[in-house]
Amino acid sequence: MPLKLQPLKLSAAQSRLDHQRLTSLINSMADGVIAVDEKIKIVTYNAAALNLLDINTINSGTALDDAFKPKDKNNQAIDITKIVKATEFPSSNRDYTLSYSDGSTVNLYTSIAPVRLGYEEKGAKGFVILLRDITREKSLEEERDEFISVVSHELRTPIAISEGNISNAQLIVEKSGDIKTVKQALKEAHSQVMFLSDMINDLATLSRAERGTLEVNIESINVAELMNELADNYLPQIKSKGLKLKLETDPHLEILKSTKLYVREILQNFITNAIKYTAKGTVGITAKKDPKGVRFTVNDTGIGISKSDQERVFDKFFRSEDYRTRQSNGTGMGLYVTMKLTRLIHAEISVSSELNKGSTFTIFIPNLG
Repeated sequence: MPLKLQPLKLSAAQSRLDHQRLTSLINSMADGVIAVDEKIKIVTYNAAALNLLDINTINSGTALDDAFKPKDKNNQAIDITKIVKATEFPSSNRDYTLSYSDGSTVNLYTSIAPVRLGYEEKGAKGFVILLRDITREKSLEEERDEFISVVSHELRTPIAISEGNISNAQLIVEKSGDIKTVKQALKEAHSQVMFLSDMINDLATLSRAERGTLEVNIESINVAELMNELADNYLPQIKSKGLKLKLETDPHLEILKSTKLYVREILQNFITNAIKYTAKGTVGITAKKDPKGVRFTVNDTGIGISKSDQERVFDKFFRSEDYRTRQSNGTGMGLYVTMKLTRLIHAEISVSSELNKGSTFTIFIPNLG
């Protein structure tokens, strides 16, 4: 005669022990967990859920929508009770947000799973809701999307200009052989290729800075020699725009202990911008001795920077809405990279500017040796 298996009946003590184990497991989770019954009343929850919901406790039997009030990506309130009741299979969402009393907002990953017992088995049913703060992940996703958008846009322009000028040069050679026009077309194409090269260098530096792999190799820097090198490198560009270069080097300057590569790149970024956004007048470069290092100044008589833009000028991908700024190529990465390098060598930057009267960037670089 075959054996008939009987359902295993747990003692009250064993049931309490299992409940305690389950509670301990839930409380040990980093994600917020909320369990609700069939009427979408809260049965249990963990500390992580309280933290995310920014409340101290939840009374048993509290309606879910009294404690959890998410919004959609358009900042519209969501009927979470209706959504949970309609959930027949495990589902998740990454577009919900949660607002706090102080005005801050977090992005949520929300998973809803129905709890079902076996066929014809009796017992409590309901849903388990899993909550996770993905604000940082969302921020990185948005930053990545913005990065791709900005870089693809900025790459498209110089590539198109270069291709057009090279094609024109080829056509001119075949048709008329006008060397002067060919030279001009090739010169413009070369200029755009150099812009692409600078962009790639900025991207490489930015990548290393974001990964924290940039190294600080302290060396002795002859500031007077560095100033003369910068003047020699940029004088042709300054003259080609009809501008004047004003170079001032403190005769009492001593050797600066820092990373020459980064010091030079910081100053080059400011000088390049000064030339780019100055149509007439002067670009000035100054180096003065400071008890703890060297104070550099790069000033110009260009278009200037508005007060609101001054607060964001070092933000990643930021470019002013001023139409005069938009007339020049740029990704908005140069000054962001500059600030990264500045922090790496413990330097300090300040900016003062007035629209239509020019800008002054002051960079204090301390001795690291």
